[in-house]
Amino acid sequence: MECIKKYFPDLSEQQEKQFSSLFDLYSDWNSKINVISRKDIQNLYLHHVLHSLGIARLIKFRKGTQVMDVGTGGGFPGIPLAIMFPEVQFHLLDSINKKIKVAAEVAKETGLENVTFAHSRMEDEKRKFDFVVSRAVMPLNELEKIVKKNIAREQKNALPNGLICLKGGELQQEIKPFRNKVMIAELSEFFQEEFFKTKKIIYLPL
Repeated sequence: MECIKKYFPDLSEQQEKQFSSLFDLYSDWNSKINVISRKDIQNLYLHHVLHSLGIARLIKFRKGTQVMDVGTGGGFPGIPLAIMFPEVQFHLLDSINKKIKVAAEVAKETGLENVTFAHSRMEDEKRKFDFVVSRAVMPLNELEKIVKKNIAREQKNALPNGLICLKGGELQQEIKPFRNKVMIAELSEFFQEEFFKTKKIIYLPL
């Protein structure tokens, strides 16, 4: 939890409580339904919560923004972002029902009221959103094809509507088709910990 407060010192009391509750909730649920590697649960705040909040360093979503998290798994990056941006609406989607169940229960027990959930494939989602976010779900070109139908035209934020992905490693081949449009930010520019040295955010306006 300290690594969250280190980079986001202006959290409200409510936000601090919500972030603090995540470790016990995920530990409990993870013992029943494995959504985070059991070896990795001790690193929940650094590897999952703070990693998700890298998106909050790239963009401050404005009030009323609609964001969809594709392939959310147990709720990342959607749940940390929903805590960070209580006036933004998040829709978390995953094709694996038991993972969505965990995310929904964590959100309920955290008292989040700005999150909805769907056990669904992205191809079947028809609604429009300002941004689609994801954490290493699939290659960028495949994701772009599936989600571009879901991006709303009207712009509310400083960045044009589009796709924001958390990824790691070598991405040159993956971004090649979008070379002139894509923006890459190194998470090591925002967070000092060793874990973030190879982690990146890819932003693709759509």
